[in-house]
This record gives sequence, structure tokens and C-alpha cells, in this order.
Amino acid sequence: MTYFDYKGKHVFYDVQGEGKPILILNGIMMSTRSWEPFVETLSEHNQLVRLDFLDQGQSDRLDHPYQQDIQVDVIYHLLKELKLSKINIVGISYGGEVAILFATTHKELVERLVLFNTTPYTSPWLKEIGHQWNAIGRTRDAKTYYQATIPVIYSPSYYEKRLDWMKKREEILLPIFGNPIFLDAMERLTNSAESFDAREKLETIQSPTLIIAADEDSLTPMNNQRELHKMIKNSELVILPGVGHASMYERPMLFVTLVLGFINAKQAVYNI
Repeated sequence: MTYFDYKGKHVFYDVQGEGKPILILNGIMMSTRSWEPFVETLSEHNQLVRLDFLDQGQSDRLDHPYQQDIQVDVIYHLLKELKLSKINIVGISYGGEVAILFATTHKELVERLVLFNTTPYTSPWLKEIGHQWNAIGRTRDAKTYYQATIPVIYSPSYYEKRLDWMKKREEILLPIFGNPIFLDAMERLTNSAESFDAREKLETIQSPTLIIAADEDSLTPMNNQRELHKMIKNSELVILPGVGHASMYERPMLFVTLVLGFINAKQAVYNI
């Protein structure tokens, strides 16, 4: 296991493969382990860097409130640790928000940017969902927390088709969702995104950007990605039909195709 020190905290990261570097950033409930099905493909011709944010996975927990800029600073120190002068960033949901903040804060370090199921700001509606998650988490009722957080991240059709798989996921997640350490960390992570609003900064993003929306995403609806596309000048928008918030799990081959195709395309501008 590989860690680096960030202001006295241990931050976990993993590097596999060689080539153009890709940093992949977790959604709020994810960890580096969540990307295991994709590692072989994403690291075949690229250097794949996975990271657990503070309060996630194998990284240290915090004991105080914070905002997402701390995760931005963690990424900056990770790049220094790896001696990388440029990085391609792939972020989904919470990870996409942090990716946006990093791209607006450290423009010179980002080569290309890929945003899955990401919003330009935390709307009042999304804040209320976060408040509900936190309130249920404080009850320490693992089953109810699972029911409030997990089914909604999938499209209804995928959930119904994969009922057996979902039941196995529930068996795996219930012990985690009953753990007070995990639930307290989730509350801090959720609260850290409450003040997220990058709308006034989006036009400063200089990197070629690919935005992916899912038309059955109930957490970050498609209009969020359309708004991102309007505000990020050098961006492309792809819409996935019949897909929910966990788009990489519902369409895994399409996920890696979009990531690798966009990042590894030799040219970003074509004289046509």
C-alpha cells in the first residue's frame, strides 16, 4: 500500500501502468477499490493514478468540518509526490466537482478533463438530499441508509435487471453502512459539497473537456451537464440513454472507451 503525508495525514494512492497519466477521482461513496474492474484496461497504455480523498477508503479520517478545497490541495500535493507536471483528470459526481475546482485553481497542470455525472453547483434540491442522508446516517440504521442512498444511483431498468447483483451489493455494504466511522466520514464529505458552486469559474477552464450525462440520472440530472457544457468553452457533451448516476457500472465498456478515446486522442484540434 502506498501513502503520502499531507499535513500529518496519510493519503492513500495507487499507480499502475506507464504512459500518459490519468488521475481518476472517486464519487462520494467510492474508494480506489471501486475502480478495480477498470484497472487492467485503463492502465494498459496509460499511467493510471487512483486516489482516496481524505475521509475516504484507506486515507485518514478528519475530525472537523471542511470544504472541497482541501481535496483540491491533496491532489496538488499528490502530483508533487509523483513529480507530474501535467495530468489528465477523470471525475465522477463528487470527484467531478473536485476535478472542476482543481482545473480552475491549477489550470496549468490539467491537460484534459473528463466529467461524468457532475453538476456545476450544489442546488437547494441536492442539498436536501444530502441533509436526508446525514439524518439517516445519524440513526446508525444501516438498512435504511442503504435504501436511501444506493437504489437512486442506478437507473430503474438496470436495477430491475440486476436484482441478484444488487442483493449481493446490499450484503457487502450493510456492515459498512452500520459503521459509525464510515457514517461520520460520509457526513463530513456530504457537508463539504454543500457550498460547491463553480459557475463563475467555469469559463476559466482551458483544458479540452468531455462532459458525460446520463438521461436517467436522478442525483445530477442531465440539465446539470448541459449547463456545464454551456459554461466550459472548450467542451463536448455526450448523453448516455437509459443510464443512471453510476454510469461507469451500467455501461463499463462505453465508460473506458470514452475515457481512453478522449484522453489519448493525439490531437485536440483538427483542421477540417
